[in-house]
Amino acid sequence: MAAAVAVALGVIVVNRLPEASDEPAATPTPKVEAPPLHAGLDYQLGGPYQPAADVKVVVRDRTAPIAAGLYNVCYVNAFQTQPGEDGDWEKDLLLRDAAGKLVIDEDWDEPLLDLRTPDKRTRIAAKLNTWIDGCAASGYQAIEPDNYDSYTRSKGLLTPEHAKALLTLLAEHAHSRNLAIGQKNTADLAKDRKTVGLDFAVSEECGQYDECAVYADAFADNVLVVEYTADGLRKACTAFGGRLSIVLRDRDVTAPGSATYVRRTC
Repeated sequence: MAAAVAVALGVIVVNRLPEASDEPAATPTPKVEAPPLHAGLDYQLGGPYQPAADVKVVVRDRTAPIAAGLYNVCYVNAFQTQPGEDGDWEKDLLLRDAAGKLVIDEDWDEPLLDLRTPDKRTRIAAKLNTWIDGCAASGYQAIEPDNYDSYTRSKGLLTPEHAKALLTLLAEHAHSRNLAIGQKNTADLAKDRKTVGLDFAVSEECGQYDECAVYADAFADNVLVVEYTADGLRKACTAFGGRLSIVLRDRDVTAPGSATYVRRTC
């Protein structure tokens, strides 16, 4: 123990110096910035292009570069595999039915991931976290993990608890990389956003299906709304045009120049 010794009038005075703390140094709180509220939005999953002048928030696939000067959200297919990419996953991490056949999201031809055990969720998260790291390295500020609701297409093999457990792992890692993380669709689980660790929501067609209020209430209006029909846009804008970030896109979210390209706002 360090000490300073002073001698005065034959009296030895020992002044003890402050001891080094045995407590670990505090870890700085990660800076996580959620998307700006009620901002111009574009959803560019079909390929990146120059955003319009009104756009402040853009969502792009994890393989695409960011849009400089804007708030960028990185899309990650987190609960299913991309078509033709099931070979990139360990075989036991793909969900199979009792007959041993892959359980597939028929709308998109995407095999589901098997979330049923802690070990499998940890291994799935480890792979997904490398993609999240890539989003951070590319300069994204947030991630959008898609197919949170894969349990609804799992033939009863997956549960909401399985989905929440995996997304909690992803949220913890995203926050460690200073990335916000959004809930994609799955209105039934919006009430659990705090326990899972989610910062905002991305909702497809909440106007069309009268679900925008669920997300707005759960996420304090930090909701990115993507509609695919004129009626859905009208309904979303009428009820929430002054509160949420809302855009109409074509269903294939194509780039300008495509015959099907559509982008409109409130």
